[in-house]
Amino acid sequence: MKKSFVAALVIASLFAFAGSAFAVTFVTIGSGGVGGTYYPLGGAMAEVLTKADIGVKATSRSTSASRENCRLLASGRAQIGMTMGSTLYQAYHGLDAFEQDGKLPLRILMHMYPAPHHLVTTTRTGITSFEDIRGKKVSLGAPGGGDQVLTQMILAAAGIDPEKDLQKQQLTQPEGVMALKDGNVDAVFWNFATPGSAILEVSAVRDVVLIPLPEDLVAKVTEQHPFLFAYKIPKDTYPGMADDVLTVADGNFLAVNADMDEKLGYDLVKTLIDNREEFVKVTQQAAHFVPEEASVGIIAFTAGAGKFFAEHGIEVPVE
Repeated sequence: MKKSFVAALVIASLFAFAGSAFAVTFVTIGSGGVGGTYYPLGGAMAEVLTKADIGVKATSRSTSASRENCRLLASGRAQIGMTMGSTLYQAYHGLDAFEQDGKLPLRILMHMYPAPHHLVTTTRTGITSFEDIRGKKVSLGAPGGGDQVLTQMILAAAGIDPEKDLQKQQLTQPEGVMALKDGNVDAVFWNFATPGSAILEVSAVRDVVLIPLPEDLVAKVTEQHPFLFAYKIPKDTYPGMADDVLTVADGNFLAVNADMDEKLGYDLVKTLIDNREEFVKVTQQAAHFVPEEASVGIIAFTAGAGKFFAEHGIEVPVE
């Protein structure tokens, strides 16, 4: 009787040890809609994390992207969410679309890649500086779109009233491409990750010029809107560029819930950055998955990410 009790106790202990040794953390990644960059990138991340021998079983979930992902994270229905920086900032502070939600308990896992604002013209217009757009026919972006929202922030900081100081246009991206090609608009504002296909399409038939934003304007915009940051579009990004072009950028982030375990956060960000080349096969934007760029932040980072970046000599704010 005593021997059978001891044997049972040993077997129970073995099962308990096996259970702890092979414990798996299930991670859902909120990505985006089919057709966008978030969707295939989320699938690739889930595959890499699952195969990484870090005790994670990951799946990617198609969502309506930034806003939905922030709410999924806050409710615990997703563990990683892809989001634009502007949306993440609003969710973290309970602003604008998140006023009724209140401040959501979110942290940054890593910055994925920037979406710089582009002010684009052609050599035919004679525009060579930001101030030259006054009085010109300029597209702010499509009505209600993110392009136009960011453009209006920049113009307001510059003291330019689009109703009085510009011949305001509100063109979608395809419309803007055709208008620049045909000379029916002098300049357009666009926001997207580089290189933007719209600019490459125009440059196939016209000599494209990217107009830099003045340094003082960039400083003012980023101070007024902390989710934006200064960014230089590298000179080899588009045909004909002779110098880097200063602008402001919104970011694309991986966010997590504030209560994420430190070891899990560390393992996640380390695995994603260490496997950058796998993600480059999906999108060239993954070339930004390096510690120096991944550590760009607009709110606090999760503790595990902070530990990872500290190992690379980079201090980030952690809560």
